[in-house]
Amino acid sequence: MHKKVTISLDEDVYEGLYRTVGRRHMSQFIEDLLRPHVLDTSLDDGYRAMAADQEREAVATVWCNALLSDMADEAQ
Repeated sequence: MHKKVTISLDEDVYEGLYRTVGRRHMSQFIEDLLRPHVLDTSLDDGYRAMAADQEREAVATVWCNALLSDMADEAQ
C-alpha cells in the first residue's frame, strides 16, 4: 500500500531530479534511495542468502554439532 507524502525540495534539486529520472519516475527513485536507510532489510537479505548456500549450511551444521559434542564432554 502506498501513502502520499508532500515534500519540499530546493528548486534546483527538483529540476535535477526531473531531468535525471523524469516526472513519472520520481516517487520510485526517491523510494529506492530511502528504503535501505529506513528499513533494516540488509541483515534479512544477508541471512536469506546464507541460508540458501547449502554447502555453507552443511559446514555450519558440522561445526555446531562438534561444538555441542565438546560442551557435552566438558560437562562430565
